[in-house]
Amino acid sequence: MKTLKDILYGVSLTELHGDREREISSLAFDSRRVKMGGLFIAIKGLNVDGHDYIETAIDLGAVAILCESLPEKRKKSITYVQVDNSAAAMGIVAANFHDNPSRKLNLVGVTGTNGKTTTATLLFQLFQQLGYKVGLLSTVENKIDHKVLDAQFTTPDSLQLNELLAQMVSQGCTHCFMEVSSHALVQHRTSGLQFAGGIFTNISHDHLDYHETFEAYIKAKKMLFDKLPKEAFALVNADDKRGMVMLQNTKAEKNTYSLKSMADFRAKILHNTLQGLELDVDGISAWFKLIGDFNAYNLLAVYAAGVLLEEEKEEVLTALSQIDGARGRFEQVYNGNNILAIVDYAHTPDALDNVLRTIDKLRTRQEKVITVIGCGGNRDKTKRPEMARIAAEFSNKVILTSDNPRDEDPAVILEEMMKGVPKVAQKNTMIIQDRKEAIRTACNLAEKMDIILVAGKGHETYQEIKGVRNHFDDKEILNEMLNGQ
Repeated sequence: MKTLKDILYGVSLTELHGDREREISSLAFDSRRVKMGGLFIAIKGLNVDGHDYIETAIDLGAVAILCESLPEKRKKSITYVQVDNSAAAMGIVAANFHDNPSRKLNLVGVTGTNGKTTTATLLFQLFQQLGYKVGLLSTVENKIDHKVLDAQFTTPDSLQLNELLAQMVSQGCTHCFMEVSSHALVQHRTSGLQFAGGIFTNISHDHLDYHETFEAYIKAKKMLFDKLPKEAFALVNADDKRGMVMLQNTKAEKNTYSLKSMADFRAKILHNTLQGLELDVDGISAWFKLIGDFNAYNLLAVYAAGVLLEEEKEEVLTALSQIDGARGRFEQVYNGNNILAIVDYAHTPDALDNVLRTIDKLRTRQEKVITVIGCGGNRDKTKRPEMARIAAEFSNKVILTSDNPRDEDPAVILEEMMKGVPKVAQKNTMIIQDRKEAIRTACNLAEKMDIILVAGKGHETYQEIKGVRNHFDDKEILNEMLNGQ
């Protein structure tokens, strides 16, 4: 068992009152999870202040408190540790408590607006194909080699993160690939972790409900690269105008990848079809199962990371050519009438634009494109009309529907989306609030060779309404409607 002194190593303390040699059995920042002999970490959150629950934590068995503001009345039997930032300190404490598992793995973080899940998942699949035991931390799922764990957040809190990484180490994993969200970086969830590499995919408007300005969002993403050690690699998309910004101030080895300009790792699209991509990657031609320009970028980033992790180029490309990609990312459902349905997580304007442009590039013009799209509640409202405008621009018919309305009225969300539909496209746009009915209508409207895009939820198997997650799976509904499955 660790002592408090052990787990505070590297934490900048303001004050300490009490015994620092006492043993600590567990860590918790939710007072309901405090165990006898544990350390309670009081964090000031958006809605709840953990400092209000210090006494509750002590009553439940906490023997030490880590906080930003010391209580006026302190108990002699309890050790109180004051720090400037509890969330940042919690990451370091969690890493120490679990013997710093990130230092025993090749931990690679992937950040950006779009492509994080696909890039992290492809890296996980690639290194499994290459014979390694690997971990994955993603929006879709967390994995310890072949064991699947549900993922509730893009990046777990620092206590969960270090616990998961410690499990990976104990199971013999040598690498872990994780999505790193802007929220996680700002909230110090990655504090205390040592990354072997960081990857930047791209950036476009998203999460402005949280970050408020685009500049703040960019700074949040950049935090991953600012904290990389000099032994790590920083890999950025040179075709994104913010790519080089990510490399400013980083101590890590700087690397770029590109489809359009000079870069350390380059690729050229030779063939782009609904069956897959043929790319020339650093002078080697290879066929991949993934589709679209955006996946060419994802594949190139994964190839580059594989090489930077000291794998052979040809072996990386051979393994990548056999991989299917991430669930809910341009995932296809066919039926007997040759109707093609595509499920995609596209929930930002840029992602939706990428998916619809890909479909537009690959279609024959003899078929209709029918898009079913919604926007989540309690999220960035500015993107709602823009999402509808993009859907209308590239589709013959658009059905606006409910996504995860959360605490908002779905009718209001749809009204805000409709404002983005140009007048000329309004006759081909309908509002069907019930998502299942919207997908059913799209399937009924589709004829032979038509393409249906159901966007926004991708891998998600629920619909969140008023705090309740009800089972809902876009792919499952499409299979039921198109194939009677």
